[in-house]
Amino acid sequence: MISFGPTDEQEVIREAMHEFAEQVLRAAARDADETSEVPEDVLQQAWDLGLTSTQLPDGLGGGGEDRSPVTNAMLLEELAFGDPALAIAATAPSLFAFAVADHGTEEQKKRLLPAFCGTKFHAATVALIEPSPTFDPLNLQTVAEPKDGGFVLSGRKRFVVLGDRAEHFLVVARNGNSAESGAAAIDAFIVPRDAAGLTISPVEKNLGMKALPTVSLELERVEVAAEDRLGGDAGIDALRLLASTRTANAALLLGLSRAVMEYCIPYAKDRTAFGEAIAQKQAIAFTLSDMKVETDSMRWLVWKAASQLEQGADATQAAVFASSYAAREAMKIADNGVQVLGGHGFIREHPVELWYRAARTLSVLEGIAAV
Repeated sequence: MISFGPTDEQEVIREAMHEFAEQVLRAAARDADETSEVPEDVLQQAWDLGLTSTQLPDGLGGGGEDRSPVTNAMLLEELAFGDPALAIAATAPSLFAFAVADHGTEEQKKRLLPAFCGTKFHAATVALIEPSPTFDPLNLQTVAEPKDGGFVLSGRKRFVVLGDRAEHFLVVARNGNSAESGAAAIDAFIVPRDAAGLTISPVEKNLGMKALPTVSLELERVEVAAEDRLGGDAGIDALRLLASTRTANAALLLGLSRAVMEYCIPYAKDRTAFGEAIAQKQAIAFTLSDMKVETDSMRWLVWKAASQLEQGADATQAAVFASSYAAREAMKIADNGVQVLGGHGFIREHPVELWYRAARTLSVLEGIAAV
């Protein structure tokens, strides 16, 4: 049976996340962007909500709840409604932990996951994006060459979220020993922060989402043991990993787009020009209507991709559709939001310019969140 609404449990979670997003993330967003720093207390408050631990095995200290990509997509939408930069920072540990939970060996789960079930925020992240104009996550330039039963990693990564403090990196690379190509040749490797040959850059300066710390990684013959290949001999399901991150990215763009829309509608109703509210002007009314249509369309695409992931089906196509559509439409919605506010769209008194910059940044990133 097809359902177009959340369950009672999902609605409770959604409402809780919406309240947190409005009262904590939205309240901290402007100062965080101005100072280019993510507030530590915000990360800890998000951690206390159990964003990561609730869906990890109870035998390892987690909540033991079933992993639900649909619920997680709803959660990310609400968090991004508050602020996408802080939402990504708060959920970065899930990106690493969920990958280990989904693809890791039992030994890897026992070794790594308990740290995500403690009381203190534990930073770890994934390194996927590479500094190449032809970047393709299924044809990576970062290579893992076999050596003495282990691997040697060489390559460069960009936009590594929370890399300034992460204790572990999950480096996605092409297995140089694989006779396969594409997804079958992609592996992920657990690399500690202090690994020899790993160089971490200072925090990058980006156009938008300035509060979100991202770094570059230089891997110069970084040696990792065989047991640090995620999934062991079986490796990972690269297509599922990418589908999860792309669905998450679309959910974040959806939340951002909804924030723009819900800010612009009351503004247009209150703002008057030539004796009437600008919402009464046909061009503005049509623009606001289009925002509603596009955000709803994004949501159905996100939910479809997340539902296929939840059912264990191949969500590759659905995730690509959701992420590419959301990236395009979120930019259009953010741009139209600036237009609706006119001159006020350019000043920091209103958050629309912040969301515009965030939409531009978020639309070009991959591998920064997971459902």
